[in-house]
Amino acid sequence: MRTSENSADLVAAEDVLLFANAAITATGQREFRSGALDQQLSLDFLHTYVRVNYRRLYAASLALDINDHNAARIVLGLLATAGEASAEERRTEGRLIAARLARLPPQRVYRLFGEVRRAGINNRRTRAIMRDWLAARPDLGHDAVKYRSGVKTAARHVHLRCPQGAEPLAEVGAFLFRPGKLPRYEHPLLDAWRRAHYEQGAVAELPFTVAEGFAARHGMKREVFLKRAAPRMTRLERLRAHAVTQRPDVDLAAMPLTRLALYVLALPFEQRAALRTELTGALRTAARRAAGKHAGSWGRVHAVLDDSFSSSGSGQKRRRPLAVALACHHLLEVLAAPGAYRGLWTSGRGDALLVRPWGPTPLGMRVLDALEPGPGGAEPDRLVIVSDGWDNAPAGLAGEVLRVWRARLDPGRRTAVVHVNPVYDADGFDVRRLAAGVPTAGIRDAEDLPALVEIARFAEGRTGAAELRAYLDRRVALFLGEKATENETEKGAVA
Repeated sequence: MRTSENSADLVAAEDVLLFANAAITATGQREFRSGALDQQLSLDFLHTYVRVNYRRLYAASLALDINDHNAARIVLGLLATAGEASAEERRTEGRLIAARLARLPPQRVYRLFGEVRRAGINNRRTRAIMRDWLAARPDLGHDAVKYRSGVKTAARHVHLRCPQGAEPLAEVGAFLFRPGKLPRYEHPLLDAWRRAHYEQGAVAELPFTVAEGFAARHGMKREVFLKRAAPRMTRLERLRAHAVTQRPDVDLAAMPLTRLALYVLALPFEQRAALRTELTGALRTAARRAAGKHAGSWGRVHAVLDDSFSSSGSGQKRRRPLAVALACHHLLEVLAAPGAYRGLWTSGRGDALLVRPWGPTPLGMRVLDALEPGPGGAEPDRLVIVSDGWDNAPAGLAGEVLRVWRARLDPGRRTAVVHVNPVYDADGFDVRRLAAGVPTAGIRDAEDLPALVEIARFAEGRTGAAELRAYLDRRVALFLGEKATENETEKGAVA
């Protein structure tokens, strides 16, 4: 009986790790080797399978570093199947859902609320969660202008009461459901939207995505419009609005590391070379910020970084795998002890700033190079492989090298090996692995690397299901505890 229970726990742990990898990497979009439909069907199966068989762990995955697409899918799945959960499970799920919604971008949440309405999910708990989220928005008037259809759908679904009069909520209600009834609005954005229909000067007062439509209606020149709208643009909007040949009016070092890597790779080689000092400095600053307390704590680190042709991604995820590798390169340099990092690109290039997707994937040869002792004859403390796992020059060499090396040369595991994979394999319902004995974790943003290395150790088979459950419980407690602290801070600031 004990053996069967242990086997069941092992299967459960493997299933949860498999789902975690998928929830981190997959977005239902086309990848280099699989289409969007394959990705969506694969994700549909995984979400249903894990929710039905491991509902508590399915909900707990909201506390992990999963991507926004899968977080929204988990929330929708939990709300749609509330009748399958016990009262205690529903309470825990409600807290996790509320905490995760608070971290999602507002446009993603409004899109989720639209899916909730279309699915006909209208139980009391769902309406309460939606009301609480809307009530916590810092400026519902801003949302009504920028995400008008989303706010309108959510307000209708939860029967949000919008009283008559001059109250802020009353103005939002009139703006959404009785446009043109009020001669003017007290809320500056609502009134700017009213005036923008006939006054060019009001266009620049609106959020950028809304102002673009009015600018086109008024026939404003693009250069004039961008100059006027610049103060209200987000960093990402500024990057998108400027041509790649122009210097963006944005603090690059303040950008998230992976997002910055994507921006760098979108620049022509000539511009990268011309801005080498600025771009390299920004990448290193972002990496230091992402490393935080882990900086310098990983000892001697060698990395194999995939810049083969498949790292070009797809039309929907252009250069995403290569951007993750570039971001990991700079992050690992900070995580390693000073002067103890060595990064090897599969193409053999030595200039990280000028990498491009090119050629086959000779992972095996680069792994052999990375296992060589570094300066002073010291072996690496960690070997990190950032690749989609399609080792094809020759095929399978990397897995065989790692197997023989672990069995014959390093049975004592002096060097920790981890493979992080930014590409979801729809056919395998997981990220592609190099070898059975090499822990593999999915990765979407390089900033999550330290946490993913911790998850990857569970895939190595040396820890049991009990340790995995304890880890998830700690992550849930930390996730909910951090959110509570943020709420208390906000309340104190308001008071």
